[in-house]
Amino acid sequence: MFKVFKKEIEIGGKKITLETGKIARQADGAIIAQCGETVVMATVVGAKKVNPEVDYFPLSVNYQEKYYAAGKIPGGYFKREARPTESETLISRLIDRPIRPLFPDEFKNEVQLLPTVISYDKENEADILSIIASSAALSISGMPFMGPVGASRVGFIDGKYVLNPSKKELEKSKLDLVVAGTKDAVLMVESEAKGLTEEEMLNAVKFGHENFIPIIKMIEELAKECKKTDWVVEKKDLSEVKKKLSDEFTDDLKKAFSTRDKQERSNMISEITDKAKKLYEENETITDLDVNSELKNLEKSIVRTDILKNKNRIDGRGLSDVRPIMCEVGILPRVHGSALFTRGETQAIVTTTLGTSDDEQRIESLEGLQRERFMLHYNFPPFSVGETGRIGTGRREIGHGKLAWRAINSSLPSKESFPYTFRIVSEITESNGSSSMATVCGTSLALMDAGVPIKEPVAGIAMGLIKEGDEFSVLSDILGDEDHLGDMDFKVAGTKNGITSLQMDIKITGITFEIMEQALKQAKDGRVHILGEMNKALGKSRDEVGKHTPKMEKITVDKKDIATVIGKGGATIREIVEKSGAKVDVNDEGVVTVAAPDDESRNKAMQFIKDLTAKAEMNKIYNGKVIKIMEFGAFVNFLGKQDGLVHISELANKRVAKVTDVVKEGDAVKVKVIGFDRGKVKLSIKQAAVWFKAMENQEIIQIIKNLKGRRAYEEKKASKLGFTSLYAYFEDKILKKKKAEEDIKKELEETKIENNIKSKQKKSCGCC
Repeated sequence: MFKVFKKEIEIGGKKITLETGKIARQADGAIIAQCGETVVMATVVGAKKVNPEVDYFPLSVNYQEKYYAAGKIPGGYFKREARPTESETLISRLIDRPIRPLFPDEFKNEVQLLPTVISYDKENEADILSIIASSAALSISGMPFMGPVGASRVGFIDGKYVLNPSKKELEKSKLDLVVAGTKDAVLMVESEAKGLTEEEMLNAVKFGHENFIPIIKMIEELAKECKKTDWVVEKKDLSEVKKKLSDEFTDDLKKAFSTRDKQERSNMISEITDKAKKLYEENETITDLDVNSELKNLEKSIVRTDILKNKNRIDGRGLSDVRPIMCEVGILPRVHGSALFTRGETQAIVTTTLGTSDDEQRIESLEGLQRERFMLHYNFPPFSVGETGRIGTGRREIGHGKLAWRAINSSLPSKESFPYTFRIVSEITESNGSSSMATVCGTSLALMDAGVPIKEPVAGIAMGLIKEGDEFSVLSDILGDEDHLGDMDFKVAGTKNGITSLQMDIKITGITFEIMEQALKQAKDGRVHILGEMNKALGKSRDEVGKHTPKMEKITVDKKDIATVIGKGGATIREIVEKSGAKVDVNDEGVVTVAAPDDESRNKAMQFIKDLTAKAEMNKIYNGKVIKIMEFGAFVNFLGKQDGLVHISELANKRVAKVTDVVKEGDAVKVKVIGFDRGKVKLSIKQAAVWFKAMENQEIIQIIKNLKGRRAYEEKKASKLGFTSLYAYFEDKILKKKKAEEDIKKELEETKIENNIKSKQKKSCGCC
């Protein structure tokens, strides 16, 4: 019934299997990919007709994770997978980026690629496997795909590169890098690093590239056996249109691209576009899309030629020059930390908000429920480019936010040293290229302004490329037009000493390592320059958090007391919050974090918690309140919410017939802890009274004052006998009536004699 084609290979000690022919046979291409017990099904379907109103390649990549893959039932009311998670969106982008450049410009058919995780073993990551499966599905579909594409993950542990490390290995790694490309070139790089050098990053990319080439060869072998009929791609002859537009508008476009102001340049190009369309408004065979396409090609030719031949950029800068930078901090009076970062015509307002562990993001995934203390949200409103449009969070916002997150993450302090939760928001207010890197710079400044002790400031820069044949130019700090008309968007972020994040997207079929090496070197120079400009505004983190930041303090309680702090149904912790105005979090290890708007509120909450968890000490006197009367005694609340029993025999130094003869409910009393019985505290009002009476004895007070040199000896003696203080020691003498007066007088006389002797010795020592 099934004609199955199967290939397998071992990479880095792990077997990868590709299979087609059994499942999803009506798709143009379908692959079941497996590594360990992680299984991905990748399907691709393309529209057989082109939508004439579309002037771009409508490729959609929708990576999906099914909860059944990990034996889980989704949360929520409906108990089914909902809209894509942030992780799914990011992996969709990861798959899309190396695949999109490998389709010819003239191919405009709609293509839908669906990589789906249908089994997950929590050891072998599904993202790399999904790229491989997607590449294989396209390679056997017959579509004009110039692949295959391979991919690998690279770690850096103890100075060695590790291929496709496990999650456990990544915890020890200084690098998490994903690289994808063809046999000849790299097309995509995505990474998070802990201050690696340019050389280490470049070698990591090379290592990843070398190790996915065997996978590409396996896909090629599979395609030879089962590839479907090649699609015919029709290319419209627009040579006449190209010539006419070139003759009519070359000079106008050159003038437009010599205009440095973005808005003015954009308006000039819009006017030229309108004129070009009018030339063909009565021509039924040439559409507006055709005119736009050829006009864009002309724009590209003008800009690229000027850069390659004359080294002239649109705004007049040199190839390695960075746009003028202006940095400000503390621009918003009520937020915890803020910064305004402006680079040329790109600008970001970035804010830092600090919260408690209760503010951590809870993420449900195939791994289970996870918590994240660092959130970075990137917003790109349409007004930032002078346009109207949709407001919301799309793939761009999620992707750019995650890139900035990776750049900053390794510089944040540990939770142990700085227990706050961080939320960063970057509002892009102007954009002319590299807004994600402006976000990185602004985030670093906003964190320092908030008093977050980051390890080192972080800056980012976007590199571009113009390449024709063997000739190329690498551009630093690219403009939006240079990104749009160029061949590469290569973003590098890091400290002055090393790289923390790297992302590369290629619009051509690949670049050489020579180009990448030059781009990294140029990026470092630019990054150091930007850090210098940032340093003028704020060179290091402020010594303290701002006045509007919640003041935070931690206390560790016994795990047995966690329930006491929380209370039944959370009643106790709610009471603490209501009465103090503070925010209280308790984790499973017994660490209680109190965050409050001021010291008074924080101290009030801390005292509440201390009272709740305090342990009664033997022989110690407490203030208490009678809460219940029984025939055999009275229950007294004396330590937070702790109660103890005063037996009727411990109420007074006389026989007590009725408890109510001595105390009533609501009476304030002083009690002494005299023992413990199966977790219950035994109290005495009688002994507490004797204690205070004894304390009125000036002789006892005088003894303690006169002990001086003997005090340490007496305290040691008292401690050995089980007394918590000298007061308790002398009190015991009185209570037990062991010739108390004689003993006290003797102690007093001994200390007086000792002091006299010491005084005489000192006077006669001859050293004065």
